[in-house]
Amino acid sequence: MTRPLPERPRVEEPDWPAAEGQPVLFLLDAASPLEESLLRGWIERHQPNGVAADAIRIPATRRRRGRRTPDPRLEDALATGEDPLLAPLRVVWLARKRGGRRAVQVADVLRLGDPRDPGRLREQWVARHAPERCRIVAGQPAPASELRHRWTETCDADVAQTIGLPEFVTRQAGLALERAERRLRGARYKVPRFVHDDILSRPAFRGGLARLARTQERNEERVLRQARRYLREIAATHSPFMIDLVTQLWKRLFSRGYRELRYDRGELEGVGYLAQRHPLVFLPTHKSNLDHPVLQWMLHENGLPPNHTAGGINMNFFPLGPLVRRSGVFFIRRTFKDNEVYKFVLQHYIDYLIEKRFSLEFFVEGGRSRSGKLLPPRYGLLAYVVDAYRRGRSDDVLLLPTSIAYDQISDVGDYAAEARGGAKERESFGWFVRFIRRLRRQYGNIEIRFGEPVSLQKALGQPDPDAHPDPDEKSLALQKLAFEVCVRINRATPITPTSLVTLALLGRGDRALSVAEMREALTNLLAYVTRRELPTTESEALESDEGVRFTLDRLVDNGVLTCFSEGPEPVYGIGPGQHLAAAYYRNTVIHFFVNGAIAELALLRVSEIEEEQDLREPFWNEVLELRDLLKFEFFFAEKDSFVNETRQELSLHDPRWEARVRHGRDAVQALYARLRPFHSHRILRPFLEAYRVAADALAAREPDAEFDERRFLDDCLALGKQYTLQRHIRSEESVSKVLFGNGLRLARNRELVEPGGPELAERRHAFAKQLSAVIRRIDAVEALVRARHAGLMD
Repeated sequence: MTRPLPERPRVEEPDWPAAEGQPVLFLLDAASPLEESLLRGWIERHQPNGVAADAIRIPATRRRRGRRTPDPRLEDALATGEDPLLAPLRVVWLARKRGGRRAVQVADVLRLGDPRDPGRLREQWVARHAPERCRIVAGQPAPASELRHRWTETCDADVAQTIGLPEFVTRQAGLALERAERRLRGARYKVPRFVHDDILSRPAFRGGLARLARTQERNEERVLRQARRYLREIAATHSPFMIDLVTQLWKRLFSRGYRELRYDRGELEGVGYLAQRHPLVFLPTHKSNLDHPVLQWMLHENGLPPNHTAGGINMNFFPLGPLVRRSGVFFIRRTFKDNEVYKFVLQHYIDYLIEKRFSLEFFVEGGRSRSGKLLPPRYGLLAYVVDAYRRGRSDDVLLLPTSIAYDQISDVGDYAAEARGGAKERESFGWFVRFIRRLRRQYGNIEIRFGEPVSLQKALGQPDPDAHPDPDEKSLALQKLAFEVCVRINRATPITPTSLVTLALLGRGDRALSVAEMREALTNLLAYVTRRELPTTESEALESDEGVRFTLDRLVDNGVLTCFSEGPEPVYGIGPGQHLAAAYYRNTVIHFFVNGAIAELALLRVSEIEEEQDLREPFWNEVLELRDLLKFEFFFAEKDSFVNETRQELSLHDPRWEARVRHGRDAVQALYARLRPFHSHRILRPFLEAYRVAADALAAREPDAEFDERRFLDDCLALGKQYTLQRHIRSEESVSKVLFGNGLRLARNRELVEPGGPELAERRHAFAKQLSAVIRRIDAVEALVRARHAGLMD
């Protein structure tokens, strides 16, 4: 027998439901006799005189213990002619309060398990000794007639055989109690319940599978079993206990290697407000395997629910996979384009999340960036989200560009090795342990910034489930959306001290610099950043010797730079074989400097025109030609916007620049002499030199030879190493498989790759010649820079 409990302390309790003369039938979501006793005690204490009330224990919808089949009396109560008010009740167990907040600690797990799901002995102890941790919540009541009407609306004849009215009522009671419990615990535990049952019981899902089975001439029951298996494979299975546990583990993980995670709390409050109104899709940059952990911890720390985060199936290894699945990660296969059942299940899972207004998260780049730049977007999951919106699953969906910036990352050495042709290490438990060990070093700070959200309603118009847009138009609209998200991510990405220091050093070739020389090298860069009002993490960090030295020393600690300190003053240079690592940090902010670099090369090109004429048209032709040459490396705005951006860029140097270009060669040369700082030699050289290697490798091939991409990229690596030794290319970072791959994309776009006749050989040589001409102009810019540094010109 359950011993009598002491008198409960005064805590806020729910009110008796407003029944308006109806009998009240309480649905007790109780997992133990004690919970049932507490709920019945609440009914006895609060029941008004003259009001008829009864209570039935229903299957526990949340706890891991308790009844699993409906009480037969529930079916009897629903079949009577009366229309009782069904009112769900539940007991909620709270964690101990620590620092003003109730959350599960790792120590709780090691001792007695989840305090929010206590065993029978533990719940007896809590009810006696800490009764304030035992609360009763009431879900929104509803008349039986209303629930019966909703059941018949959502079920067709086939589905009615799968889910009966008592099961439907039990599920609705559980959902109502979840909402009530969330008001008590907080929004950070807003997680879906009954995902599998809800999706599998939907008429659209069952009907679609039946049509798919007929199309594939397969047995319908087998297709349904396959769909169930895929849904279990894909869907996240949230647990509040695991959400608390995993976020604490994430905090311990990234705190090993980083001093601080920085973000704007006001900006985050705005994100939370948006999430209450519309489904949000977080689209973060992907630089490190810490990207999801730091974002999840930030949301949890600020009372926001975890995102439903897409993860590659390669990360679903023990024990990481089971842990993160229960904290919000759903795993999808890398390729499944020929698996129609898998695609159908994934589509309905995304539809469900959008319809229920749960936030999603996935990397628009697909994988981690190996170069530091934002990668070209992958359209797969974004297409599923857009299609869900088009089908009317929500009146709007907001895409949230998210930038996660690191001072340094532990993965940069692996990325450099892969760029040189090394193999990517396969994810496994051993790989994860090595990843954690690397975090024993210090890598600085992490900063999270949000760009302006992209509204699908504004971009695509009102959803129309009956519309059938042209496939080409749909594809173009999707590409524009992805492109716009990437542009907004780049705008939000802050400039770090590390990125500016590596930018300055890479612009000096192999020369080492003292702290004083580094400050001089940074002067024009810092002034440029200030003039353009670009976002920064620590704007004052490089304005003193101490700040510059601190940044340089941290790069020395992690092997990117070397320091020679045996002379009169220490000097810092890029370490042997570390140019790709240094370039990674520079590339995280390179997009801010590309337009200026293109403009200066275009000015240099038109300054070579000897005839006196208006040079504006040749200038803009050259600008757009360079833009086209680099379109697979950078996210450029639409043509008109790009032209305006370039105008604004040159106006920073001379508000009357366009008038000077109109006046001919001498005026352009005078304008060119006033540019501060020059960008092209340190921004564009590595990309164009890599392209030149790829172009030369193509030009050396017989035009009718079959093309093998993997072998071609290996040939480019070998040719790049040869050119480096011969000093035909000046930047070691140009020897990169990633850059050769982009050069190949450009060549393929110009129809220079597939076998052809003699005319193809001529076009390949012309392509290589064009790149060589641009690189010669970059050489000229670098010569001007060196002359300025040597004091040979004003």
